[in-house]
Amino acid sequence: MIELTRLNGSVFVLNADLIETIEATPDTVISLVTGKKYVVREKVAEVIDRIVEFRRKTGVGKILIGNLEKGMEE
Repeated sequence: MIELTRLNGSVFVLNADLIETIEATPDTVISLVTGKKYVVREKVAEVIDRIVEFRRKTGVGKILIGNLEKGMEE
């Protein structure tokens, strides 16, 4: 889960696992796999940084890398 800010200043938390795309149009538009879209104040790079940090905290990145390495060995 990452914390983001809508254009009106309200803060909300988004499930980063549901993000399909992030675009700068010039506002940052986050599209989810569900089809829902969010326009946020944060720049694309900042959203990506928050996703990476979330994955570090939860250990998801290590699991994904571990799975990739196992697949390469087989």
